[in-house]
Amino acid sequence: MRSMKGSVYSLCISDNKGTKKYEVDSARLMEGWGIEGDAHAAQWHRQVSLLSMADFDFMKEIIPSLKPGDFAENIIIQGLNTKHIKTGDKIIISGNVILEVTQIGKECHAGCEIQKLTGRCIMPKRGIFARVNTGGQIKREDSVVWIKDPM
Repeated sequence: MRSMKGSVYSLCISDNKGTKKYEVDSARLMEGWGIEGDAHAAQWHRQVSLLSMADFDFMKEIIPSLKPGDFAENIIIQGLNTKHIKTGDKIIISGNVILEVTQIGKECHAGCEIQKLTGRCIMPKRGIFARVNTGGQIKREDSVVWIKDPM
C-alpha cells in the first residue's frame, strides 16, 4: 500500500447548487453525507469535490482573477500529486477524516462560468469526487494523506 502526503490549501462551500463556492476556515465532514452546510452534500457518490493546487495554479495562469471555489470544488490540496489517484483510493485529512474516491472527472454543467471565460474547465478531467467514510472537523493546512487502493 503506497501513500503520499500534502495539506489542505482551501476549503469551500456553497449555499446553492449551480453557484461558485466561497472559502471557509474550517468545515465539518459528515459520514455518508458530505460537508455540513454545503449545497452538494447528500447521500450520493459525489459528497466532496477536490482539486490539486497544481491544477488550480494551471488555470490561474489563464485566469489571474481565479479564486478558490470558482470551480465549485470543496477542497484544494497542495503538495500532493493527484494525477494518479484512482477510484477506491482513500484520502485521509487531519489524521481521522476518511474520504473514498468514487469518481475522477465529471461532465461540466452547460454554460459554466469558467468554460465561458477560458473555453475549458479543469473539473471534467481533473476533478476528484469522494464519499465521506469517516467524518470529522477539518481546517486549512491540515495534513492530507493519499492511500492507494491495493486492488
